[in-house]
This record gives sequence, C-alpha cells and structure tokens, in this order.
Amino acid sequence: MPKSTEPGFIIYRVDATAGERAPWLVLSNSLGADVSMWSPNVEAFAKQYRVLRYDTRGHGHSDAPQGPYTIDQLIGDVIGLMDHLGIERANYCGLSMGGLTGIGLAARHPQRFARVVLSNTAALIGSDAMWTPRAAKAREPGGMAALTDAVIARWFTAPFIEREPLALANIRDVFRHTTGDGYASNCEAIRDADLRGEAKTIKLPVLVIAGTHDLSTTAEQGRELAGYIEGARYVELDAAHLSNIEKRDDYTRAVLDFLGEQA
Repeated sequence: MPKSTEPGFIIYRVDATAGERAPWLVLSNSLGADVSMWSPNVEAFAKQYRVLRYDTRGHGHSDAPQGPYTIDQLIGDVIGLMDHLGIERANYCGLSMGGLTGIGLAARHPQRFARVVLSNTAALIGSDAMWTPRAAKAREPGGMAALTDAVIARWFTAPFIEREPLALANIRDVFRHTTGDGYASNCEAIRDADLRGEAKTIKLPVLVIAGTHDLSTTAEQGRELAGYIEGARYVELDAAHLSNIEKRDDYTRAVLDFLGEQA
C-alpha cells in the first residue's frame, strides 16, 4: 500500500524483497508520470535493493501545494523522505525531471548517496519559451488532456507506440490525471533550474543513460552531462525519452551492473 511522509504530502512505496539489510535505491519519476513508471524495472531492482519510489510533488497521489515549485524543493523532498524513513545513505536513479533532481542531490548532498543514475536528463532542460506556455496550457480547463498526445509522441519511438498499446494506455491515463497545477508548477521548477555549474562539482560515481531517439533530452545533452562529471559513465539506448520502459531489459541491466560495482 502507498504510504505518505505526512497526511496528504509525499506518497511513497517500498519494495523490500531483498530483505531489511539490503542497500537502498531511490527511484524518481519524470514529469507527468508517477511511481507506476518504474513497474517494468522494480521487480528486478527489488531482488537486490530495498526500493523506495515516490510520487514527486504535484504528481500521482502526492499533494500538489500551490506553486510554482523550485528545484530546491524537489531536492528537499527527497532528503526529507529519506530522513522520515531513517535512510542515511542510498543509491539514486532518476529519469528526466527525476534526473535533474538527482544532479542537485549528488552535488549538494554527496554524503547521502553511494551511486547515482541520471537518465534521459540534462543539467539545463529546455527554455522559458518552451516551459512557460506549457505551464499555462496545463492550468487551463482540459489542458492536460490537450497536452497528452504531443507529449506521449515524444516519450516513445513510433514502433514502440504501435507495438505496445496497453502500456501506452496506462501511461496516457497517468498523464491525463496529473493535476494541471501540479504539472505546471513542476514545469516552472524545471524552467528555472540551471545546474550546469553544480554538475561539474559532482564527485560521486555516476551513470548517465540517454536515448538515441530522445527529442526531449537528447543524446547529445546526455553526453554533455557525462562530460561535466569526472569519471561519469555514459550508456546510450535505442529508445526515446522513457528509456526505462521502451528498453526495460537493457535499462535494468545497465543500472544493476553499475550499482553492483559498489564495494
């Protein structure tokens, strides 16, 4: 059952198949998704880690307090959740917005993390010209429904969309039911976050995963991000934006191989 840090705020789930002594792995969702986006990966992850996934504020079942939000708040939510659960140190894997949050966590709270996976993300995502109109559209009546088709078309390649109608139906449903205010407030957090300078200070072991066909955070941006971080590893998958779903086996294997190198 989902649990919350406090009534009506951050909703989270823990999968602890690996047992109470296994290391922790925190998973952070993309914009317009929720904990269910990790369903293709969580069973394999939970065989080796205690997996903590949560709905980012304004998403899923978590509260959507009045925005706009900031990257500082998104980072603080993760640290607050870890504190609430008594997690001193964890591994972290975030995709898109979750990856942007991960950059901030790795730069500002390195003592709390062992290894960090930053997937389909960048230290600077988009621009005001993209995010401000999208936030305004999301806040309109019916705005999330109007945005759905265009966003989903960028999340996956055409062959995947044609091949996986059931998976797409679930993903579309989550996106359409994300609150407009919550979505818009997170758009504004991403818009205002430029973590290029902070990315260059990261000293933790980092894996950057990108998608060859990703139009939202391109493979070029992924390579640029990896170049900012000393010793970072770069993996590119034959996928678009939600590479953990489109190439679930390759993605899961890449993450587990990277995390398994820790002492």
